[in-house]
Amino acid sequence: MIPLLTADEMRVVERQAIEGWGVPSLVLQEHAALGALALLPPGQPVHVLAGPGNNGGDALALARLARLEGREVSVWSPSAQPGWRGDAAHQARLWKGLGGEIRTSTAPAEAMAVWRGWVVDGLLGLGTTRPLEGAALAWVRALNASGLPVLALDLPSGLDPSAAEIPGEAVRATRTACFGHRKVCHGLMPAREACGDITVVPIPLDRAPRAALQLLERPILPPRAWDAHKGSFGHVVIRAGSLGMSGAAVLSALGALRVGAGLVTVLTDPEVRAEVAAQVPEAMVRPWQGTLPAEADVLLVGPGGIDQVPDWEGPLVLDASALKEGEGKRWMERPGTAITPHPGEFARLFRLPRPMLMDERLAQARQVSTGKPGVLLLKGAQSVLAGGAREELWINPTGHPGLATGGSGDLLAGMVAGFRAQGLPMREAVAAAAWFHGAAADRLPGAGLLPRDLADQLPELLRG
Repeated sequence: MIPLLTADEMRVVERQAIEGWGVPSLVLQEHAALGALALLPPGQPVHVLAGPGNNGGDALALARLARLEGREVSVWSPSAQPGWRGDAAHQARLWKGLGGEIRTSTAPAEAMAVWRGWVVDGLLGLGTTRPLEGAALAWVRALNASGLPVLALDLPSGLDPSAAEIPGEAVRATRTACFGHRKVCHGLMPAREACGDITVVPIPLDRAPRAALQLLERPILPPRAWDAHKGSFGHVVIRAGSLGMSGAAVLSALGALRVGAGLVTVLTDPEVRAEVAAQVPEAMVRPWQGTLPAEADVLLVGPGGIDQVPDWEGPLVLDASALKEGEGKRWMERPGTAITPHPGEFARLFRLPRPMLMDERLAQARQVSTGKPGVLLLKGAQSVLAGGAREELWINPTGHPGLATGGSGDLLAGMVAGFRAQGLPMREAVAAAAWFHGAAADRLPGAGLLPRDLADQLPELLRG
């Protein structure tokens, strides 16, 4: 997992280093400046924009170090009287001690017209929460219009470090030197897009900070024993498929099989049993007669128009038609349960406004999952995973818009059941399914992507 810190969480980490470990704050600033300077192409002129806070101190430290390297460096402030304090004021004195000048202009676009090389954005940092205004806004607009390559220090000015959404106008960076740990804006779109290429610059901080939001990395799956047999990898039972929607049953079965489930039984409405069996001969396909196989390890219900959930006390995955209005709380309170709604289904399940923005999705996912044993996968771009009696939210970074096609969610639900049948805890099973589902898409072009194409990618992807 990659922690995505809020501004407050990052301040706690910094305070621990300064007050707990005895690391002077200036040492942190020097590490940050050195790491950021290394990201600038050698020999290029550097124009440094230094704001009034600690981010301006980072910028001034970089300017000094760049000049000591023999680079052509200029420093600019949006204000004629920046009012630097603390470490930033110290860095300003050091810069001036080298003979450095701090310039300003009420017409930043005219000033930038003669610039060449790179611009270092040190206008604003962790403290940003509101839209830019005044001189800072004028400089950001001029910078974005200039076409010059930009290195942002910690985060592009104008981004709220704790949010996915952009509060107003923001610097569009070519590169971002992220200090110590990624913040929320470094991991979530649309803010992530403004950061350009992100490099995490190591500074002396806790390497495993607490974060309420984490980005999924490639899951580590348990190894398979040399003498394993089909019974070693679980039996998935799928109640899916009704007249006109047999494909959902086929795709969910393929999802479970392609991630390695040992056995898959599909229980369909009688009128579609034959057509499902013809398309997925690897599964056992039987007509639904009101009972479940005694040897089932996990039950998936819902794909293909199935809205009645059989009595079952074991691990349960619910998708599509099984997600009825107002029943979200019931399923989140059931241990061993995973629900996989898209935003529209989520709004209906929990009787909440449909979440449109990423920050809304995070807030609502946390609202319905806190303290609940059930697991929620709120699907969509950057799917949100919550619950399982855990406080942190997980975000899946894999996938692209090609997944926005009918049947993609059915395949995903089958993958969740397949991973759970092999012994992964439910939350980890959901995480593995979401990550590999998106990673399979990332190996394929976006336009015209079919869910079957994803299934075909999975065996090789899982071996990798």
